[in-house]
Amino acid sequence: MGDTVTKPNIILINCDDMGHGDLGCYGSELNATPNIDRMAQEGVRFTDFYMVSSVCSASRAGMLTGSYPARVGIDWVLFPGDKKGLHPDEITIASLLKDAGYRTKLVGKWHCGDQPEFLPTNHGFDEYFGLPYSNDMGMQARKDGTRNNNPPLPLMRGDKVHQEQPDQAALTERYVDECVQFLDDAGEGPFFLYLAHMYVHTPLFISDHFMAGSKNGRYGGAMAAVDWATGVIMHELKERGLDENTVVIFTSDNGGTRKGSNGPLRGHKGTCWEGGQRVPCIMRFPGHIEPGRTESGIAASIDLYPTLARLAGAEVPTDRKVDGLDISSVILEGSDSPRDTFVYHAFGALQAVRRGPWKLRVCHRSFRAQDMETDLKELYNLADDVGETKNVYDEHPEIVAELSGLVEEARRDLGDNATDTQGEGVRTPGRAENPKPLTTYDENHPYIVAMYDMFDRTGAEPKYVG
Repeated sequence: MGDTVTKPNIILINCDDMGHGDLGCYGSELNATPNIDRMAQEGVRFTDFYMVSSVCSASRAGMLTGSYPARVGIDWVLFPGDKKGLHPDEITIASLLKDAGYRTKLVGKWHCGDQPEFLPTNHGFDEYFGLPYSNDMGMQARKDGTRNNNPPLPLMRGDKVHQEQPDQAALTERYVDECVQFLDDAGEGPFFLYLAHMYVHTPLFISDHFMAGSKNGRYGGAMAAVDWATGVIMHELKERGLDENTVVIFTSDNGGTRKGSNGPLRGHKGTCWEGGQRVPCIMRFPGHIEPGRTESGIAASIDLYPTLARLAGAEVPTDRKVDGLDISSVILEGSDSPRDTFVYHAFGALQAVRRGPWKLRVCHRSFRAQDMETDLKELYNLADDVGETKNVYDEHPEIVAELSGLVEEARRDLGDNATDTQGEGVRTPGRAENPKPLTTYDENHPYIVAMYDMFDRTGAEPKYVG
């Protein structure tokens, strides 16, 4: 294992709102995920892998740039017609790989800005097919029969709207077809395919064939669709003789919203508890990654940036701060992770830091402005207490002092609105001068779905956006 790699193909599969406990290989007894479980058996499974935000725009911006979201100015959720987006000067992993000779495509959710200068085709992707933001941001019915004020949900091809208000139950199959076509058209050179699933973000419209056999309602059907998509991609790689020269990475953009989705972890999407940011991550690369390995060191989505650059022979920018660390030796050789520290920064607030097994929480803030607590004094040993149930702050003053120093360092670097600290290392987000939504409602348009009529799988109004 760990042989020299020459420009492997790279496929990154990113789910939406899938929790740490939603896969069979992570302990789920409700969701059937045989293809993803097989991927774990044939590769490496991470137990302590973090997204750098608990909501999607920020987590995706961070993963794509290798930087904490606060550093690139996107630490919240972007909405249709938002003036804000990923700055055109930011260099994404797609841009790095494209410059290294890769053909690049994004299929699925983007959510880093919907104005022309922010779209994927201006951030290193040769091709794009998918939704520019979350699937709940289209026209949706309210319980009283009226509709919300959202514009029609746009399905895009390149920088143009391809369809408005698509049938969401058919969208995953369309995404997979796009991926397979890309494999057929990939040519002789290496490729980078980023599949960003719509599932399991609500609303959950599911085809009947994925509902068959579900023990977990529509949620289980959505997980079955994701698993099927993974199985198709793995099968088609083998059929085309691409399997042994392709790295496949499977993960989720943040923790789940649903009770039980995050397994033993506390919290959920929108929080900096472990359940908000610790997510599944599986990597498979036949002949290079030892099958069936479990990696318990700390790793993060921002680490994919320098790691994939190293595998592809691409150059990481030196004119800006990149927070990611190269974990290629962890993946290929089983070496100890170079990351021993992780910063939990969300909604403008420095909320916690982790070093080794120790996590110090100093602030709690979610996307609800009123949901904020400052001056917390909470210390957890995640090795002994992964559910963050026992506060041992008073028992370990030396650990508190060490982590408090890291908190102050992170505050100076990334900023912290809880203490009115301006970050010294942050960059400016992109801002469009005259933003407007990609679509507008037309009463004469023959929409397939005039208004999405589902709130979430339990029939309640959605609690979380993004």
